[in-house]
Amino acid sequence: MNTVKFGTTGENVSEMCLGTMMFGDRCDQAESDRILSAAIEQGVTFVDTAASYCQGRTEEILGNILKGKRDGLFIGTKVTKTTAADWVLQSLDESLTRMQLDYVDLYMIHWPRQNMRPVEMMEALNTVVQQGKARFVGCCNFPAWLLAHCNAIAERNGWAKLVCNQIPYNLLERGVEVEIIPQAVTEQIAITTYRSLVLGILAGKYTPGQPIPADSRGQTDKRVAAWLDKYGESIKQFNQFAADRNLHPAQLAVAWVRHSPGVTAPIVGVSSQRQLQASIDAFNVTLSDEEYTQITGMFDTAVKEESGGSFAPLRRDLNLVSCAIE
Repeated sequence: MNTVKFGTTGENVSEMCLGTMMFGDRCDQAESDRILSAAIEQGVTFVDTAASYCQGRTEEILGNILKGKRDGLFIGTKVTKTTAADWVLQSLDESLTRMQLDYVDLYMIHWPRQNMRPVEMMEALNTVVQQGKARFVGCCNFPAWLLAHCNAIAERNGWAKLVCNQIPYNLLERGVEVEIIPQAVTEQIAITTYRSLVLGILAGKYTPGQPIPADSRGQTDKRVAAWLDKYGESIKQFNQFAADRNLHPAQLAVAWVRHSPGVTAPIVGVSSQRQLQASIDAFNVTLSDEEYTQITGMFDTAVKEESGGSFAPLRRDLNLVSCAIE
C-alpha cells in the first residue's frame, strides 16, 4: 500500500482510507477486528469513523479492537448534530471515551449547518488542538467558499486551520470538480472521498434494464433506480471496459477516483475480510491518463453551465495558480 501526503500536515497516510461505517451494523466486533487487523497487515494506516455511526457503537467497537494497534495509525472522527462550539468540545470528549483514546489525529465537522457560527466553531476546533485531543481539524461536505471563510477566520486569529475536506466523488457525482477540487489543489487541502462505487452501481451489483435485487440498497434508495435508468448505457460500457481488462467493476471505479487530480485518499468501507481484500486489490490498479480520459468520457456527468464563453471552465481549472501542489 502506497502512502500519500496529507495536505499541509506533514503526515503521510495510506492512499486507501478504511471506512468503518459498517462496524456494528453489517459486521460484528469479531469481524471488525479481523478487518482492521488484515488492513493494517497490508499497510493501511488511515482509519475514518464518526460519532454518528450506529449511534456511537462503531466508535465503541473501534475502542475495543484498537488496543495494541494504535501506533502508526492516523485516526479521524467527526462531530455530528450541530456545529455549536460547546457541542464540538463535548462530542470529541465522548468520542475519545468510546474509542478509549487520549487523542485522534483528525477531528472533522461532519456537515455544515444553517445559521452556523464559524468564529465560535473555529475557536472550539482550535481549543481541541491546543488541548492535545486532536492533532488536526478538518471538515466534510463543505463548499469551497465556506472552507475558505473558516480558514480566513483561523488565519486572522492564529488558530488551527481546516486541513481537509471529505466529499462524495465518483463518475456520476462530479460537482466537486467545480471550485472544490481546484481550491484543494491550490491550497494543498487534503481531499478524502466517499461513495466511489455509487451505492453499488459501479460495483456490478445492478444490471441496467433488469429488476433491482430484493436484498439490495436499491430497494430503499430511489437514487439507484434513477441513475440506472439515466446512465444505463454508460454503466454497460464501464462494465465491459473492466471485463476486457480482467478487472472487477469496483476496482475500476476506485482506480478512477484514485487517479483523479486533487484526490488524496478514497475512503473504502467494507463489511468482511473478502471485501477488504478486493478493495485493497483495487489500489494495485493504475490507469494511464488515456484510460482515465476514456472512462470519464463514458459518462455525460460533468457539470454543465449555460453561461457560455470562457468563464465557466475557469471554475474547474487546476492550473490558474503557479503554486499548485505537485
